Amino acid sequence: MQQPRNATGDSFFAWDGDVLIVNILGKPSACCDAIAKPMGTQLKVSVTATPKNGKATDHMVRFLAPLFGVAVADIEVVFGRESVHKQLRIKAPKKLPPVFDAG
Repeated sequence: MQQPRNATGDSFFAWDGDVLIVNILGKPSACCDAIAKPMGTQLKVSVTATPKNGKATDHMVRFLAPLFGVAVADIEVVFGRESVHKQLRIKAPKKLPPVFDAG
């Protein structure tokens, strides 16, 4: 079942059972792969891949999977595969990057 775009309310993330919903502001063609600070209701994530045919998003998912302790297949791009504004659903993350503790 697809979640509405505002599934996270005023935060950049929310839980739907054991699924973590994360709103992302992507920055392709960056100097390094990195998670930055939240910007409003989005988490800024930079990746080195170029934004062509969703390749930056695919690279982002591969970068984020080990940070959440999940397989690449456990991360669903709900919307924004070819946009800097995207929403991810991460199934049963086994760990969370430190930025999720700052809330």
